[in-house]
Amino acid sequence: MIQEASVMGLLRTILIILLVWFGLRILARLFAPILMKFVAKKAEERFGQQFGGFQNQAQQREEQKRREGETVIDKMPQQNKSSNEKVGEYIDYEEID
Repeated sequence: MIQEASVMGLLRTILIILLVWFGLRILARLFAPILMKFVAKKAEERFGQQFGGFQNQAQQREEQKRREGETVIDKMPQQNKSSNEKVGEYIDYEEID
């Protein structure tokens, strides 16, 4: 049995497709910010679990080693800062108009 497509059926199908398309666009605009906040929150939690653990463990070890009132210097400045004497001498100049 062969069925023929009618013009009304074609228009009805196109109308349904358009309504679904615009409906999804409206829903996406409503729910996209909520979805993005959820994804960002989950990514932040994962990042905190991965890298926060290392930082907390190192801080706890340092705190155990330190005594109350003790001064700790983490980085000493470099002492061997020498000037380059081969640069030449500095000459002041004035601009002439």
